[in-house]
Amino acid sequence: MEIIGLIALQAGLAAALAWWLAHDLLGNPNPVFAPTAAVGTIAAAIGQRTRRTVELLVGVGLGVAIGDGLVLLIGTGAWQTGVIVALAIGIALGLVGRGGTVVSQVGGTAVLIATLSSSQQNLEVPRVVDAIVGSLAGLTVVALLLPLHPMRVLHRASGPIFDALTTYLREIESAMRARDSDQSVHAMEGLRAMGPDVERLREALSGAEEVVTVAPARWQWRQHLERYDRGVEHLVRFIHSSRILARQAATMIKYQERLPQHLPDAIEALAQAVQQLQRETRTDKPHEQTRRLALRAAEEAGWATGAGLQNFGVTVATQARLAASDLLRATGCPVDEANRRVRQAARSAEQANRQDNGDRQ
Repeated sequence: MEIIGLIALQAGLAAALAWWLAHDLLGNPNPVFAPTAAVGTIAAAIGQRTRRTVELLVGVGLGVAIGDGLVLLIGTGAWQTGVIVALAIGIALGLVGRGGTVVSQVGGTAVLIATLSSSQQNLEVPRVVDAIVGSLAGLTVVALLLPLHPMRVLHRASGPIFDALTTYLREIESAMRARDSDQSVHAMEGLRAMGPDVERLREALSGAEEVVTVAPARWQWRQHLERYDRGVEHLVRFIHSSRILARQAATMIKYQERLPQHLPDAIEALAQAVQQLQRETRTDKPHEQTRRLALRAAEEAGWATGAGLQNFGVTVATQARLAASDLLRATGCPVDEANRRVRQAARSAEQANRQDNGDRQ
């Protein structure tokens, strides 16, 4: 709600600033399009505001050029308006290749010129000036007056991903303990359906990058954002690893393979690591505790392997180790180091378990 409220304030401030600039400073008696352009800039998806501004200005410029040229050729009237708008949209689509802000602005500007040029002269310059003033007012508010906090944007977008991951990992753990393959399949389907959440997080990353690029007050967060960006890529891999893990766990349960207690313990450690990663990310603290929990998951997987696993059980243990490595990399651990630490933890536990079993025999 905090971010929504700030965007609303940005829109209101941008509209007021655009009106003042166009009306009081530049003397336009009716600068309707200036606040409209300002609000259009603010209302664009976070991360697309700079592009939206450029598209708006290009669209208005094209609309003026096309509309003026066609009015000179065929004049004004009902059928002329239809022809002008159709040709303007067609030309815009041919140049841009798809719909969007450019095409809508070309069409809107062409409509104004075709319908009002007979009663009002010199519409073109005020329209272009309003577009420039409104767009610059919107960018000024976004960059200087009320910039969003990039990390709050990211925390808000990543929250559902962390929550869902924790939920589904615990569901896989519970499925193993209860030997319920349907529950594991349900977790797999839930993990598979996380695509929209991941896409929203990527959009939030784009928005945060825009903020730290154009807003001097947010430049201090650039390094944080770079680390977050790298971490997100590994978090996406972790989701993929968890999905495979859920599928293999369901198959292992279905075929009634041997299931040592250490295997669900490994999944529990992964769930705890995800929760800890979320806490550490929100508070900007070192990720030592997350790494310890990820390595504990690798150890539990090693203990399970040492206890003796069958076909799909081996795959589950291996996938748990891969997921632990993904988590380590999400905390900033280099790839080689993450793989080495996970491999070492799992092998040590596996060897210790086999040695204990040998001593008992």
